[in-house]
This record gives sequence, C-alpha cells and structure tokens, in this order.
Amino acid sequence: MRAISGLWRWRRNPLRRATDLSEAWVALVALVLVIVAAPVLGSLVGTAAQDSLQQTVREQRHSRHLVTATVVRRLGGAPSETDPDTSAAHDARSRVLADWTAPDGTRQHGPALTNLKSPHRGDRFRLWTDPHGRITTRPLDSPTATTHAVLAGFGAALLTAGLVESGRRLIVWRMVRRRYARWDQAWDRAGPDWGKAGTGS
Repeated sequence: MRAISGLWRWRRNPLRRATDLSEAWVALVALVLVIVAAPVLGSLVGTAAQDSLQQTVREQRHSRHLVTATVVRRLGGAPSETDPDTSAAHDARSRVLADWTAPDGTRQHGPALTNLKSPHRGDRFRLWTDPHGRITTRPLDSPTATTHAVLAGFGAALLTAGLVESGRRLIVWRMVRRRYARWDQAWDRAGPDWGKAGTGS
C-alpha cells in the first residue's frame, strides 16, 4: 500500500524528482513480487518436495520391514545408534545383543536397540530392517513427509520475499547515494559563490 500511495503522491507533484518516482516504482514492483511471486514459488517448491518425499515414503515402505528379534543378552554402555524420527525418550532405550530373521530368510545376530525397560534373555521386540536384515530406521510416514513439504514451501516463500526486499533496499540505497553524489556536485559548483553580492544568488 505504501508503494501505491507513493506513486499516487508523486504522480503530478511539482516537487517530484525523477528518483522519487523511480523509488515508488521499485517499491511497487517489489510489493507485487512479494504478493504474487513468493507464494507461487513457495507452492511450486512445496509441491515438488511433496512429490519427492511421498516417493521416498513409498520406497521406504517397500524396502523396510518390521521383524521380531529375540534378546540374547543385554549389552553395557550407551546406545551407539538412535532413530531421530522416534518420539520416545532415548534414555528408555537399551542396547542388547539379539537374533532375528531377515525378510530374505537369513538368520541375523548383532547389537540392536530396544525400548524394553529391563531386557532379559528370550524377550522379544520389534525392529526395522532392510531386505537383507540390516538394521535401519523406521520408514518415513506420509504425514511427516507432508509436514516437511509444507515447511519447505513456507521457507521458499519467505526466502523469496526476503530476497525481493533485500533487492529493493539495495536498489533504493544506490539511488540515494547517486542523488547525494549529484547534490555534492551541485554544491561544489555553487559553493564558492554562495552569498556573494552580484552572483545572482
């Protein structure tokens, strides 16, 4: 609105300078870009991220499997691996030596993390593996992917708006510096004769 009112104010004003009108036009173009281009770009980025992340969801659902593992014994020390997508407190997870059968039928044996509070030999728990039985994180779910895509779209829109505003400020700053340079030149021409009698001032 400030850009539009600026254009209207300088439309037929006798005090208007060329730079005043230019600044108002720059502000108006920046406003239009923020209102139109930023949401469009944010929507495009969000849609692209959604498509990509949903494809990842489908691939991970196909390639990751939930299997049942059996505790062999508890291992000491802090957990060596964590799943960043889980919401459970990591302090409640225990590190154990376990046996499990991979989706391809091979028997697996190795350290794993379990949410059993006090694991004992023979206790069962579930863990995610790839098709060959290697432990992996749980697959990305669709709502989480959508949330990431929405955040990516908002981020792109805000970044676009910030870049447009930064560009506007840079252009106006250069205009102001050019105006001051012209004033300095005009003052240098008029300065030596300022206030002297007979100079026509």
